[in-house]
Amino acid sequence: MTEVKVFRVTGEIIKHNLKTSFRKEMRALKAEEAVDSIYKEMGSKHRAKRFQIKILEVREISPEEITNPSIKKLTLGEREIVE
Repeated sequence: MTEVKVFRVTGEIIKHNLKTSFRKEMRALKAEEAVDSIYKEMGSKHRAKRFQIKILEVREISPEEITNPSIKKLTLGEREIVE
């Protein structure tokens, strides 16, 4: 069985004369799936077309590096790390 990984995707949305940076954590099997999810989410929430979204970096992160509480809870389950 394939293990679900957590990816941190950084990029920017360029619309008209406005540039907005973003950093998002996504759970996916492969980096390509994480990028596709970013395109879908940013297009839905920010009404940005795919050509307006520029992906700068995609990297797999360890469970200790996760900052999103929802993603952390899904990844770690009951063995949550106490900070």
